[in-house]
Amino acid sequence: MRKPNAKERILETASQLFHERGYSEVGINEIIEKAETAKASFYQHFSSKEGLCEAWLQNVHDRSEGARSELLEADCSPVEKIRIYFERMERIMKESNFRGCPYSNTGAVSGEECGGIRKQIEDHKQSLRDFFRALCEQQNPGGEENSSVGDQIFVLFSGAATEAQNLRDLWPVREACKAAITLISQ
Repeated sequence: MRKPNAKERILETASQLFHERGYSEVGINEIIEKAETAKASFYQHFSSKEGLCEAWLQNVHDRSEGARSELLEADCSPVEKIRIYFERMERIMKESNFRGCPYSNTGAVSGEECGGIRKQIEDHKQSLRDFFRALCEQQNPGGEENSSVGDQIFVLFSGAATEAQNLRDLWPVREACKAAITLISQ
């Protein structure tokens, strides 16, 4: 099996460290050391720590977007799709030891000067809103309230992620799922 190139090693290492400890708690030198690469290699591939963070968030987004697209196309009801999506969140929370949303975690420590990171966060969150709106459209084609109901489900989802992380418990995810199913079923 081939060894990942320097760019891949840097991104994989940063992904692990950013997820485990948070963007603000990890330095470039630690990433370089753990990725077993040279500082020059880092800067050949990434202009800054912010640029590396943007690449990490884009990678997370691409994987998430793929999973959401598959789910939208799945041969089951929108209600079942909501259930599946919240169950995925529950599994991810358990597997990550309740680390929560990488976008929310990174956004909490990134100021306005981090424009690229802020844009990644905004784009990802909009993508989530669009996903829930699309599920509402599948449930109620042409419905006037689809955007609003989709946004309400997005807020339930986001709140569940935050509270599950804060409380280190899954009941917020389960309750938000029930509420989302109630909303989309009306």
